Amino acid sequence: MRLWRCSVFVAALLPFLWWAWQVASGQAGPEPGQYLLLNFGQCALILLLLTLSLTPLMKLTRWKGFALIRRQLGLWSFTYGVLHLTSYLLFILGLDFSALGEDLQRRPYIIVGFAALLMLLALAVTSNRYSMKRLGKRWKFLHRLAYIALALVLLHFFWVVRADMAQWSGYALAGVVLMLLRIPVISRALGRIVPRRGSTRRAPRTS
Repeated sequence: MRLWRCSVFVAALLPFLWWAWQVASGQAGPEPGQYLLLNFGQCALILLLLTLSLTPLMKLTRWKGFALIRRQLGLWSFTYGVLHLTSYLLFILGLDFSALGEDLQRRPYIIVGFAALLMLLALAVTSNRYSMKRLGKRWKFLHRLAYIALALVLLHFFWVVRADMAQWSGYALAGVVLMLLRIPVISRALGRIVPRRGSTRRAPRTS
């Protein structure tokens, strides 16, 4: 399982290395800051969708390996979200925080994205065993913020790429499917598709 975790870590890190190399080699187009901003944000959304897909996959396959990388992928989603925000502050705002108020009026979707990032921050800070024990039953309730965060990220992304509805629709469809799979009736049915080990009854002997 350690190899599995390491493979996921490397796979999540590769996009950052690739985009950094693209910028360093001058292959990121005329606006490398905008290039990083969009790619980091899109990667954060994809990783959030992948994180939310792990529970249905675990129920469907009964493979514990999906549970082992859930926290890791969630943290990577938050990390790329922070990189997305950092790119905005550096390359779009130019660290001129005096212009932030005016920019928020022109681009209100920034507030939506920032709200989603704050929710992911709360999940990242509490994604450890200490927090699980400390919060008890409230931990699960808190981590349902991931669903609201996904909705806000999709709204933020929709606001940004309204010209490319096909791309946004794909992410939105994936998000809707993941939410439907969490409906109790569907979730229980999903868990019954693959029988538990040792639960298969032997056929009676015939004389």
